[in-house]
Amino acid sequence: MAALTDLSFMYRWFKNCNLVHNLSDKYVFITGCDSGFGNLLARQLVDRGMRVLAACFTEEGAQKLQQDTSYQLQTTLLDVTKTESIQAAAQWVRDQVGEQGLWALVNNAGVGLPSGPNEWLTKEDFVKVINVNLVGLIEVTLHMLPMVKKARGRVVNMSSSGGIVAMIGGGYCVSKFGVEAFSDSIRRELRYFGVKVSIIEPGNYRTSILGKEGIELRMRKLWERLPQETRDSYGEEYFRVYTDKLKNMMQLAEPRIGEVTNSMEHAIVSRSPRIRYNPGLDAKLLYVPLAKLPTPVTDFILGRYLPKPADSV
Repeated sequence: MAALTDLSFMYRWFKNCNLVHNLSDKYVFITGCDSGFGNLLARQLVDRGMRVLAACFTEEGAQKLQQDTSYQLQTTLLDVTKTESIQAAAQWVRDQVGEQGLWALVNNAGVGLPSGPNEWLTKEDFVKVINVNLVGLIEVTLHMLPMVKKARGRVVNMSSSGGIVAMIGGGYCVSKFGVEAFSDSIRRELRYFGVKVSIIEPGNYRTSILGKEGIELRMRKLWERLPQETRDSYGEEYFRVYTDKLKNMMQLAEPRIGEVTNSMEHAIVSRSPRIRYNPGLDAKLLYVPLAKLPTPVTDFILGRYLPKPADSV
């Protein structure tokens, strides 16, 4: 027991000694701070004494976060799907950081819906998600990079376990695979400027990314707008079982999101940030192993999860 205590103390000591110096002088810009990961991360970094520039989608979210924290945190409004909003936010950040530059850019803003069987969705459904999770992330990064390069800082991109294994149809996994590719490419390019890039790949956590509307109601809307021929090919039983499985998955989602924000924080404050973080037991024990298996094996395992359509061969 004494040996374990000593090892724990040494680990904490090393972790604290391996931090970036002068954190209280450094600026961090975080998108998607209305709730969830971005909101909690902003609070954690304020507690560390860092200068937090928090971007929220709504005025209400920005006001509440500002009221609940200290003068070290400032908020702005940002819609990552609008170029003019990104340009305004970039100028605001530039005015805050000055010649010092931006130590960390955290691309956290994201949406998860609409999702479901791909054939049940429209092009607009895909675009809605991809514009936020991928195109918006890329555009924000491109506008902030000169400031990050000046500080020789960090880029932290929120991906997902859905970015290494496509667990569900729709734009979500498509966008997260794109985040992985974009992050890998800029990491290789920016290392010559002293900039580090980290990717966060959480498992199944309960956040507002899933929206406020019940899963059953959302799936029913998708189902009822389908042509009769498509509904007949899947069958009512497929709809029922698929919806039940989604509900079960959401009920099993981990409500304690601290492990995710701790990973994001480590990527910002450590002198040796990891390239990839996989917070969550399901990420470590299920999704990462599935991603490393031969594709036919992964297909077989995930195929056991999906129901069989009425017209299956």
